[in-house]
Amino acid sequence: MSSVEGALARASYRSRQLLRSLRPRLEAEELAEAERFLGAALFPLFLSMAPRDQRHCLDVYRRLRAAGCADRELLMAALLHDVGKGRQVRLWHRVAYVILMAVAPWLRPRLRGGLAALRDHPQRGAALLAAAGAPPGVVELVCGHEDSAGADERLSLLQEADDSC
Repeated sequence: MSSVEGALARASYRSRQLLRSLRPRLEAEELAEAERFLGAALFPLFLSMAPRDQRHCLDVYRRLRAAGCADRELLMAALLHDVGKGRQVRLWHRVAYVILMAVAPWLRPRLRGGLAALRDHPQRGAALLAAAGAPPGVVELVCGHEDSAGADERLSLLQEADDSC
């Protein structure tokens, strides 16, 4: 794939993601499944996310399940990988962040507020999960989910599912 094709594919993905996030639908049975799967200690963290992030995490979880994934830690990470965003991140933060990282990535260290929350959400999420007693593998996957693709197969699966939803 050429760099132009890659840029167009990424723009198309981000456009679809934006449109889906405008009115996220969360079904009661999906929330009940997430609660059963995560348990009493971690489900409150799922609920602490904005509805659009809950929807996205459910979609990533479903994508992995549909691909035959039975790795409990990987599926937990799918449901919680964006927990570090909290509820302070607004739609405009997301749009601005994507544009800034595309045109001025050198500004990344200077970001504040909701933009900094987007930048730092993997580390913030990992800290929240560790404090809640999540398994170390889940903490590690959440912490690394925005890193460059590495040799870790589970992390690659999470990143692929995240990028496709």
